[in-house]
Amino acid sequence: MTPSTALTRERSLTGELDPDAEAVRTRTDRNEARLAELPDKPERTAAEQAVADELHRSGRELRSRFLSAHTPAVFAELTAAGTRWPRLAELVCAAAERFPGLVPTTAQLAAERARPQAHKEGREIDQAIFFHHLLGTRATGRHIVEAMLRPTAAALALLPTFARSGVAEFATVRLERDGDLGRVTLGNTSCLNAEDDQLTADLETAVDLVLLDDGIRVGLLRGATMTHPRYAGRRVFSAGINLKHLHQGRISYVDFLLGRELGYLSKIVRGLRVPEDRPTGTRVWREKPWLAAVDTFAIGGGMQLLLACDRVVAGADAYFSLPAAQEGIVPGVANLRLGRLVGPRLARDVILNGRKLWAADPQASGICDEAVDPQEVGRAADRAAERLTAPAVLANRHMLNLADEPVDRFLDYLSEFALVQGDRLYSPDVLAKISTHWAGERGR
Repeated sequence: MTPSTALTRERSLTGELDPDAEAVRTRTDRNEARLAELPDKPERTAAEQAVADELHRSGRELRSRFLSAHTPAVFAELTAAGTRWPRLAELVCAAAERFPGLVPTTAQLAAERARPQAHKEGREIDQAIFFHHLLGTRATGRHIVEAMLRPTAAALALLPTFARSGVAEFATVRLERDGDLGRVTLGNTSCLNAEDDQLTADLETAVDLVLLDDGIRVGLLRGATMTHPRYAGRRVFSAGINLKHLHQGRISYVDFLLGRELGYLSKIVRGLRVPEDRPTGTRVWREKPWLAAVDTFAIGGGMQLLLACDRVVAGADAYFSLPAAQEGIVPGVANLRLGRLVGPRLARDVILNGRKLWAADPQASGICDEAVDPQEVGRAADRAAERLTAPAVLANRHMLNLADEPVDRFLDYLSEFALVQGDRLYSPDVLAKISTHWAGERGR
């Protein structure tokens, strides 16, 4: 019996949560048993891969129909009727336990993680379907945004020590309190600050500490001095996604591709939500202005980070680019934000055609507020940070961000992004590039 024939027997979901969840589990168990009979992906014939593709397709269709019918009920189960605030990774773990077959298990994801990207089954696509539905449902999407705006456990644990010392060191990031300035230095130095799971986690913890520390009024992001031979002794802001890690299958869909958008980038725009902050008639500000100082270049995710900041200072010889379309993926929330800053035609040129914007180019003024002598970037950034400490800046940037990117608009975009990016991550053109071009890449 073919997968398509078997699926026709399960077309009709009952509309009741538990029977429909059982239908998903039953179908998934059957598909997994059939997949286990096939060779591993690299050893499959074209016919065998076609069978695997159909098994995945049929299971994903059923999961999507299940979530279309039951997203609010599923989310209520996973959050104890909205009283719990799990992060993305916790949410999918809970879903794997409560609704077997709906998302990959921890063991399945661990097995995938051990494989190169081109050899994976693509189980993260099932996570993409899950988050597409959750983010696309207003109440559940808003709950997820709020949950991800809470401080991480790592930041809360480090806060007392940081409050005393004013310094926090991570594997890829250094944070230092300098007067009322929180200096966040990106230090993934061997790979030109290429973004990976570790940098994403470290940067979110640092952003949390800046927002939690009462002595800091402005956050400043800048790249460290590099050790990579090509740029040794020079500062670099960011080389974008770590292509070598992507080839190796070490870029996480949940923790990186979704997590950075709902984590540190969203926190820079919207601030923190701290449960202990109770309404008292006086606004408790857990938002702060953010400034980026760019040396050399801000590629991909580095440029995306600039779009979340309130001000950007760059060396006149620096450039910005979003090569994601050439790589085959979507550049995060840049497609939502860039057109507002530079205009829709230029945004299309940057995203679709890979155009670089040089800091000194007048057309880059929507990205870069000041283009200065490359030797003056640090001093110019300090002067700009001082201006951002003015008393009314905080209230006004809050209202500007509220007008520019309401949460519901963000969710409309992110729901579709969740699905599209999951699909692109395993699309044939991306897997071909990963296998032929990026095996030895570390960033750019």
